[in-house]
Amino acid sequence: MKKLRIYLETTMFNRMVEHDRKYCEETQQLFAEIADGKFEAYTSVYVLEELAQAPAEKRDQMLELIQKYDLTVLERSPVITQLADEYAARGILSEKHSYDRLHIACASVNAMNMIISLNFTHINRPRTKTLTDAVNRMQGYHGIYIGSPMEVIENDDSF
Repeated sequence: MKKLRIYLETTMFNRMVEHDRKYCEETQQLFAEIADGKFEAYTSVYVLEELAQAPAEKRDQMLELIQKYDLTVLERSPVITQLADEYAARGILSEKHSYDRLHIACASVNAMNMIISLNFTHINRPRTKTLTDAVNRMQGYHGIYIGSPMEVIENDDSF
């Protein structure tokens, strides 16, 4: 069976080290399932840039996750920037949210099946999901599902 190719955006790394925050347990389970080989997991240089802005101790803990879980780091490209700029031009995500746009574009250009995000303010919300999907299709990219860890981790509700 083919594994889901998932893109982990910045909130996933934050939740792994912020043990008192909502969805920490689900995020830890997702990373455990990544370690078990359930998913092909990716992140990007855009995430690395955001993580670099965190306080040193937290930054180091988050960056260690990339090696510990053997995540593939996707590189930047002009095509990603162009698609992210198209999202801004269409009024989906503003210039102020450039990393949010870059995460979605990077995952789309690199043919991920899903973006895993706990950013319910900008990325993982109905408007962004619908409109970025439409722009992707107009630009010749496949649609990409934006979801949360809770949508992919194993649970006790099996049939």
